[in-house]
Amino acid sequence: MSPDDYICFVEVKARTSDAYGSPMEAVTPQKQQRYRQIARYWCNAVREEVSVRFDVASVCGDKIEYLENAFE
Repeated sequence: MSPDDYICFVEVKARTSDAYGSPMEAVTPQKQQRYRQIARYWCNAVREEVSVRFDVASVCGDKIEYLENAFE
């Protein structure tokens, strides 16, 4: 991999409605911390020094949203 490469971790959240909040809101700070831990574990396991990016895909009814760099 070149130094410009990165790995993108994507969290996909789906709901039938937004009655209990949007799917994006379900990616809490605690879940973000867990995803960071998973990314560190993966990078250590494959022994790669790459940049990582965390995206969130949200599906709510018929509406689909995709947020790049949702958190660091």
